[in-house]
Amino acid sequence: MDAASEAAAAVAAPQAEGSPAAAAAPSRYESQKRRDWNTFLQYLRNHKPPLTLARCSGAHVIEFLKYLDQFGKTKVHIAGCPYFGHPNPPAPCACPLKQAWGSLDALIGRLRAAFEENGGRPESNPFATRAVRIYLKEVREGQAKARGIPYEKKKRKRTAVTTSVTSAATVMSTLTGSSPNNTITNGAGSTTGNTTNGAGVSVPSVAATATPNVTATAV
Repeated sequence: MDAASEAAAAVAAPQAEGSPAAAAAPSRYESQKRRDWNTFLQYLRNHKPPLTLARCSGAHVIEFLKYLDQFGKTKVHIAGCPYFGHPNPPAPCACPLKQAWGSLDALIGRLRAAFEENGGRPESNPFATRAVRIYLKEVREGQAKARGIPYEKKKRKRTAVTTSVTSAATVMSTLTGSSPNNTITNGAGSTTGNTTNGAGVSVPSVAATATPNVTATAV
């Protein structure tokens, strides 16, 4: 459980044990999403003045995220701190603890999904508003500067499907004789080919494994 979720659980109303939902043994993600959703609904009920979900906007979501900062565990140095921008400060300081950007981003993702699962329309989802996205971006950039820890997007690994398709096409072109550059000599003195796939790996062609010509001598 991340820090934002722990903070959310700290202000949520206790859930009844032995309920049918609990007996279904939901996944860890689903359990966390349900706790986060109940926490947000509790926050709306305790809001002054009380808010309904239908009246909730992106501004209220941002207000909720700022409210959770009081339960944060991440040291975020202010501009005047001597350790501003240092990822590993040598001594403690009086800078406030806040929710880490990653925790808030994951929390918003769960609440966005929970809103629609509980009957909300995607076009009116307060967790998917532009204002919330801008706020999360500002938190990420601000914490990256204050903590000296850059946040980089993870690059998706390319699959090997393209390489496999390219290799198969190369073998077929060798069999049809359309690739004159890739030739080797087999045991019968004829030429066939070793092919190179799209990844630059040399692979033997099917023709290279063909049975060589054998001259039979009559007895």
